[in-house]
Amino acid sequence: MEPRDYRPLDRLIGEIDKAIKVLAAPTHTRGQRAAPAGDADSPLSEPERRESARLMRVNHAGEVAAQALYQGQALVARDPQVAAAMRQAAIEENDHLGWCEQRLAELGGEPSRFNPLWYLGSLAIGALAGAFGDRAGLGFIRETERQVETHLGGHLERLPTADQRSRAILERMRDEESRHGRTAEALGGIDLPLPVRAAMHLVSRVMTRTAYFT
Repeated sequence: MEPRDYRPLDRLIGEIDKAIKVLAAPTHTRGQRAAPAGDADSPLSEPERRESARLMRVNHAGEVAAQALYQGQALVARDPQVAAAMRQAAIEENDHLGWCEQRLAELGGEPSRFNPLWYLGSLAIGALAGAFGDRAGLGFIRETERQVETHLGGHLERLPTADQRSRAILERMRDEESRHGRTAEALGGIDLPLPVRAAMHLVSRVMTRTAYFT
């Protein structure tokens, strides 16, 4: 059976529906896998709890952006195998989104107020990168995942030692982000020029620093 050929209006409605689900769906409806449990947490002091909540808010904002980034890539992918791989990665990223959202709530934190902006911006960036061809789009995914892997490593160093639950979540996320990057490379992702990589890093810093505080 051939896949249905959706009209532009159908696709627009579908994207609006996906955005609503990412930005407003109840936490218990997200993902297919339970969050990594980790070891039992030791009691967190108030400064430790506040720091963990801020770090998890940053990671939650990153997963909101990842949903849009992969969806933008899938929208313009020419190769059905590439589009399928992007959608599968988005499913796993949705698990990450749910894990971060659940842990953020446990820590008494709130999502970033700018999540709609992160979503819309990432959707546009993903579609723009993919418009230059599948190999360029995959190269963008590959570089994004490299930077995310480094970012998660930094957060693992900053997490309070007692916060073992957050640590287990971030470690699983780091492993899976690394795999997403390897998949993009295996599908033909190219190395991006240095100025593009530097611009991506700058945009990422703006998002993470903003989400850390609000």
